[in-house]
Amino acid sequence: MNSKFRPINVLTDFSENPFTFFARAPILLAGDHEQYNAMTIGWGSLGTLWGMERPTATVYVAPARHTFEFIENAKFFVIMTFASSMVADFMGTYSGRDIDKAKTLGLTVDYTLHGCPYFVEATTVMECEIMYSAPLDSAGFRNQVPKRLYENFPAGIHSVFVGEVVAMWERK
Repeated sequence: MNSKFRPINVLTDFSENPFTFFARAPILLAGDHEQYNAMTIGWGSLGTLWGMERPTATVYVAPARHTFEFIENAKFFVIMTFASSMVADFMGTYSGRDIDKAKTLGLTVDYTLHGCPYFVEATTVMECEIMYSAPLDSAGFRNQVPKRLYENFPAGIHSVFVGEVVAMWERK
């Protein structure tokens, strides 16, 4: 990990409100040394699953998103926050199919010990090993909220990716 970061214990040192963390529009990044893609992610949850000492981050990615193919084939993903909302605004507006978003923003890619890419300009980096993934099933929609959302949602019904938080760093 880049020397600009220090490791933190997600169970004892992470002080973000899990109910508002994804409202800050963090960046989800998946891929490897050869290819990767990042996107703004506004939906997710933080908590525990399959053991109280196992912190998890759950993210949702629609199949039409360019990042979907990367996270589908990945073993790890990262969630990053940035000091400026400019990164999230840009990442949420443009597709990696059309432009190199990192290059356009002047972001520097580096890699975790697990080989997962991240941007050195981030303020926090949360690395997650994917434990589970599956498409959401419309047969399970129990009220009108998801039914209405997906009526005219062009990117398709999201898939859920549950990752065990294996490491986290914050800028020094």
